[in-house]
Amino acid sequence: MAARTHTVTNQAPPLVEYDVFTADRALVEGVARHADPLLLGEIREELSGLGRSAGSAQVQEWAELADTHTPRLRTHDRFGNRVDEVEFHPSWHRLLGKGVAAGLTDAWTRPAGHLRRAAGFLIWSQAEAGNGCPLSMTHAAVPALRADPALAAVWEPLLTSRIYEQGLRPAGEKAGVLFGMGMTEKQGGSDVRANTTEATALAAEGEYTLTGHKWFCSAPMSDGFLVLARAAGGLTCFLVPRVLPDGSRNAFALQRLKDKLGNRSNASGEVEFDGTWARRVGEEGRGVRTIIEMVAATRLDCVLGSAALMRQAVARATHHCAHREAFGGRLIDKPLMRNVLADLALESEAATVLALRLAAAWDEGGPRERALLRLAVPAAKFWVTKRCTPVTAEALECLGGNGYVEESGMPRLLRESPVNSIWEGSGNVQSLDVLRALQREPEAVAAFLEEVGAARGADHRLDTAIKELLTELADLEGIEARARRVVERMALVLQGSLLVRHAPAEVADAFCASRLGRDWGSAFGTLPRGLHLAALVERARPEV
Repeated sequence: MAARTHTVTNQAPPLVEYDVFTADRALVEGVARHADPLLLGEIREELSGLGRSAGSAQVQEWAELADTHTPRLRTHDRFGNRVDEVEFHPSWHRLLGKGVAAGLTDAWTRPAGHLRRAAGFLIWSQAEAGNGCPLSMTHAAVPALRADPALAAVWEPLLTSRIYEQGLRPAGEKAGVLFGMGMTEKQGGSDVRANTTEATALAAEGEYTLTGHKWFCSAPMSDGFLVLARAAGGLTCFLVPRVLPDGSRNAFALQRLKDKLGNRSNASGEVEFDGTWARRVGEEGRGVRTIIEMVAATRLDCVLGSAALMRQAVARATHHCAHREAFGGRLIDKPLMRNVLADLALESEAATVLALRLAAAWDEGGPRERALLRLAVPAAKFWVTKRCTPVTAEALECLGGNGYVEESGMPRLLRESPVNSIWEGSGNVQSLDVLRALQREPEAVAAFLEEVGAARGADHRLDTAIKELLTELADLEGIEARARRVVERMALVLQGSLLVRHAPAEVADAFCASRLGRDWGSAFGTLPRGLHLAALVERARPEV
């Protein structure tokens, strides 16, 4: 019998056995807004099934195990032969298999494919974000490979397959494959044009050998990789398979795995190429242009991944505060805590709405939508990923000491939160990319202004923010030094425009008052008076 002093009271029940999709009102409404009404029932059923899985006790246990039992590098077998394999906990394979089966690598072959995949990626990343890396790169490899129709015909059906087969075998013997990416090198970092890996042409058309290294190779147990190397004609994109068609291992020496802050269930390695066989993708000297299609798709996944982390952090914070009592009442009913939760909920909803709009633009695919994506993706990637860490840290604080211990799951979210702001280009890289588009692609500027202008006249604070942004954009003198300021304003104006058009009035009003009207402090929980904070918090709280 437990001592009376050990009786547990006033603790929130676990946030488990719930539908991650249907519990997220902003996500449900966003999918309905962008989906073809004829497909909506099918899409909702699909996402709800994934949502129930993501919220289940079983999947939450797998996620914890995959994060706790991190990947292990095995360079040689017992006889001394080089094998360069990464061993994962079985839970990692279960999570990855469910992600593949849910279509998270298959946006390209079905109606509304990007929208439904984006929503699914946002749902599944809330269970465990680490397996999002191979899912994202496998999905994103498709448009890059389409630069070579012959390669695409072979690999695309395998990349978009719903079957996950672990283990290294020739791709032709598998029902589905995963892809990784290798661009970054020690001396260059984000400056991929400083890469020194050399490509030597072989006699057969399009075949080369590579010699060099990659400082970050994501998901090194994948079946194939897109990498950049320097050929005679300049920096070029190549496909590097792990296993050659005859069953022999390609030269792919894993030197070590990275010991990372977060994203610990996923392996990232340093790899050496020494006579590594590769197949050219696209033309020599056009490597960056070829692989940029992959980069654009993975950047959108960075936005989705950060939106997922923020949503899960807010869900846990509001759930905890709805059950925890202090100072004579529930935390969620205390005015100050309500302000904090409402502020966090705003940030989360704005991220979700923006991410879904970009996914829908990919589905529509016309010239105007592609032009919008050219500016909106790097701007969104800059801002949404930057907001993830402070949101997650504040949500953790809402749980107090309960949130600071590993068993709560909040530390895992916090450790994961910076990764998307670094992966696929840091904040400065995104800002410089936006500047290039502003200076060289007038059609992208026109599409962006048309998008934010669709809400003109609906809120005076949004109108003022648009005018201020136009003033910033009219003065390109010395703009690099203030690029972050410009890109931040672009992202906020775009979020404000979407919320004014599509969100409930209390959400749009609070966002415009704080983010655009500047009646806001430097910390969360500083929303101004007169807003309907209780409605914002109730909207964000998951019902279990």
